[in-house]
Amino acid sequence: MFGEVEEKELVWVRSSKDDLKSFPDDVQDVVGFALGYAQEGIKPPNAKPLNKGKLKGKGIFEIVDDYDGDTYRAVYTVELKERIYVLHSFQKKSKSGKETPQADIKLILSRYKDAKDLHEKLNKKPPNRGLIEKYLGKYIRKYFPNKR
Repeated sequence: MFGEVEEKELVWVRSSKDDLKSFPDDVQDVVGFALGYAQEGIKPPNAKPLNKGKLKGKGIFEIVDDYDGDTYRAVYTVELKERIYVLHSFQKKSKSGKETPQADIKLILSRYKDAKDLHEKLNKKPPNRGLIEKYLGKYIRKYFPNKR
């Protein structure tokens, strides 16, 4: 249909989905709605790019929601085509500053690498069946001439 965009697949890396499920229901709804935007190729209004230091240029975004005096975050990447990889979901513990804690940045980088590896595996093309059958048939005829 005119104007429709194919929705990107959502892939959860490691414990990111289970971690999100531990959030209050209202926060889960906010994050889910924002990820829906991302799947449609639209930057959610409550997402900001994480582009400092080693995160720069990786297409990593952070969804932020404040709820009942606490801050919750979900981090995803849009750089890997065809899919949105949710890298990390966490409650920010530190009350000082808005910066993402260094331990979480390290975890995000580690999971980004995992997402890239997973993306590569998911995109591997299956072997050329015709070519396999051609060589397998040659092998069978050579070593098992009575088999068909």
